[in-house]
Amino acid sequence: MTQNSLAVALAAAVMLVASGSASAADPDPNRVMIKFKPGASAQVQSALRAAGGRIHLELAPQRVIAVTVPQQALAGLRNNPNIEYVEQDAPRYPAAQSTPYGINSVQAPQTWAAGADGSGIKVCVIDSGINANHEDFAGIPMTGYPSGWNNDSCGHGTHVAGTIAAVDNNVGVVGVSPGAVSLHIVKVFDGAACGWSYASTLVDAANRCASAGARVINMSLGGDFASNTEETAFANLDSQGILSVAAAGNDGNTRHSYPASYDSVMSVAAVDINNVHADFSQSTSQVEIAAPGVAVLSTYPYRTGSMTVAGTGYIVSAMEGSVQSTANGAMVDGGLCTSAGSWSGKVVMCERGDISFADKVSAVQAGGGVAAVVYNNEPGGFSGTLGTMTSTVPALSMSQEDGQALVAASLGQTAAVSSVSEANTSGYAYLDGTSMATPHVAGSAAIIWSANPSASNQQVRDAMTSTALDLGPAGRDNDYGYGLVQTFAATEALLGGGPGPDPTDPPASLSAYNYGISKGKLQIGLQWSAGDVTVDVYRDGSRIASAIDNGGSYTDAVKVRRNSSGSFSYRVCNAGTSECSADASVDY
Repeated sequence: MTQNSLAVALAAAVMLVASGSASAADPDPNRVMIKFKPGASAQVQSALRAAGGRIHLELAPQRVIAVTVPQQALAGLRNNPNIEYVEQDAPRYPAAQSTPYGINSVQAPQTWAAGADGSGIKVCVIDSGINANHEDFAGIPMTGYPSGWNNDSCGHGTHVAGTIAAVDNNVGVVGVSPGAVSLHIVKVFDGAACGWSYASTLVDAANRCASAGARVINMSLGGDFASNTEETAFANLDSQGILSVAAAGNDGNTRHSYPASYDSVMSVAAVDINNVHADFSQSTSQVEIAAPGVAVLSTYPYRTGSMTVAGTGYIVSAMEGSVQSTANGAMVDGGLCTSAGSWSGKVVMCERGDISFADKVSAVQAGGGVAAVVYNNEPGGFSGTLGTMTSTVPALSMSQEDGQALVAASLGQTAAVSSVSEANTSGYAYLDGTSMATPHVAGSAAIIWSANPSASNQQVRDAMTSTALDLGPAGRDNDYGYGLVQTFAATEALLGGGPGPDPTDPPASLSAYNYGISKGKLQIGLQWSAGDVTVDVYRDGSRIASAIDNGGSYTDAVKVRRNSSGSFSYRVCNAGTSECSADASVDY
């Protein structure tokens, strides 16, 4: 993916774990939430102080105090006549694992074209803050809490907000609602690894979202333990007309995560570019809907590398173990870089595969190359490591699409590369996780709602679930919920008051994408909406698939000559009929 301004970087993979915080090594095991009876706040606070408690905050709407109190004092507090209950203040963690094909997957562009883009809707993002000065947030109305909300020390919140709202400004990425929604940011995570927060902090943040006038709350976070206070708070927000959306979790098991697993919250699972359930995405009875969550490209406050060719910048990432330096040289194709070539003074393009990244970089160094750029052997970008090796030349990773395009058309041109890291800048990153899936749904909800602002939150929610692209077993299932969110279909359903397009209508909104070469063949991805239960697929007027199940997507594998160019035209029709979509073309 190219950029028309300063080159941007694929940031190194982020591991967001339960350990590591700016202020402590682990969550406080003695932190609890205490619900007091009406009118008893002062008495309970007095009792807490007498017991040696340290009060963190009071949730007035819930009549709850978050406090750290000695273990031996809990029994007495539970018997206090002014206290209704005592429960753990459970930790809440960011849900991203590591690291925007998703914008098309959720039908956002079709919905913009129809006049609904999220304008007039405020989305609240509860996360690690935001790099408010990022180039892709310019002009977006934005408020936040507390002091420091407009800075992001770990990048998670900036990435989430970009998927929702990154502006269409010819640089970087485009969000689901590009520059149209307004944002309210509540910062609950801090530190280089984001660390953790607590259920009480989350409830306080959600209360602040409501006070700020948000109609949608995005929570790309979760934890293993339920909370009465938290469950009641989100139920009350639901009754007030607020739609809360949260990540299903990244443990790859069947355990419930909270707040996603409360009935009042939409639980979001993750799928990849082929609409396949991500192996890390939790599968539970509370999963309600799915969205793209694998290798999602979005805004980031860090840049670990850059590459510019003929004035065009490309998204790259410095590999772990790369020297931090800069280089300039003519680009050369090193193939798989399995052995050293005559590359003195060259920037060497290496395709991923066969040998380790370290071996490829070693071959480039031995051949006199001044930089190694390893591009992916499957669609999208990646983050690489050299293991125990430290390179003497910049070692960068790049997406398959950009790598193949440069090898096909730009060899011999001078490339300027850098593996010097920068902070507090307008960077971009590919990340994985249900954290990345969740803002696709929050942004879609905002678009749908903007088409009919008088609709209720439940009507918006029902429109999304009733029109979702069914994936996996027929009907709702624990991997995908009701299926992949389809913004355009849901908007039609909300405006029409029905279940969406007639399933026997011709396939519509066909899009075709070049996914690059895999196993010697060009991979073309097709996506569409509507259509009968089975469809035929045509390429350049010839039928290539007959009466296949209509899942809204199809991948065509075509053998083409290396370094050749051309285009293909596709059409999808109800099986055995002339009821067809408009043509969609793709270049290679």
